[in-house]
Amino acid sequence: MTLPTTSPAERSVPPVRVLLLDDEPLNLLLRTAILHQHGYHCIPTATIDEATERFNEIDIAVLDYHLGAGEFGTEAALLLRRQRPHVPIIILSATMEHYFGGVEDLHLLKGYSSVEDLLVALNSLGARRRGQSAVVDSRDFFYARLSLSIGTDVLVQIFDQYGTWQFCNEAAAELLLRPRDWFPGHNPFDEMPTILRDWREVIHTVAVTRETFIDRTSRGILQNHINGETPQPWSVLAFPITLHDGRSGVVLTARILPPQKIPSPFIPF
Repeated sequence: MTLPTTSPAERSVPPVRVLLLDDEPLNLLLRTAILHQHGYHCIPTATIDEATERFNEIDIAVLDYHLGAGEFGTEAALLLRRQRPHVPIIILSATMEHYFGGVEDLHLLKGYSSVEDLLVALNSLGARRRGQSAVVDSRDFFYARLSLSIGTDVLVQIFDQYGTWQFCNEAAAELLLRPRDWFPGHNPFDEMPTILRDWREVIHTVAVTRETFIDRTSRGILQNHINGETPQPWSVLAFPITLHDGRSGVVLTARILPPQKIPSPFIPF
């Protein structure tokens, strides 16, 4: 992930003031040091009471969810939203079991979301004019974590049932000769019809029926013969996913098969 950069003009403005709430002293120390290194002014707090006393001094809040002693970061988020409704809020959590009530602008999963994720989120929020509402679209964080778990050597694309890209990882974007942020909202069947030929129906079927398909042939899926090379067999897996907005979608993964491991052509689950 590319870290955000700032122009000389941006560096001349006062640093963004970030409230950090975490009951673990080491977490506060490390997070404060990292954010300070990247130009942020941090206000570390260990309790909700400490945090509420500093609400009027901040531009963004980064709140840990589990605070111990029966307290939760979402309680502080609710108080902050009532007192200063336009201050962006980031919740850090180690679990996805709790579904937050909507007062936070962004939820990052500790252990999966990296320091770079937090810095990119802060940069996106801080770039908005202070005093106005700011919300970060977190879908890229969500899909990037899924792509990372699959592996960086695998081409990963995520579509809705109509074949519109929701996400494309670096490996697939490089092969398709587009920057990664170009893909969301574009449809390959309209703009690159020869690349994903034969897969429109498969993507739609997987999204609707929630079935899974495997294809291990050299047909129409990100072929390297688009660059004039000899086609190689791919192992392609299409499986259903619930998208960030609740719709049904499809994850399409692909990797080149070694010549000695070419199995039978098409296997539906």
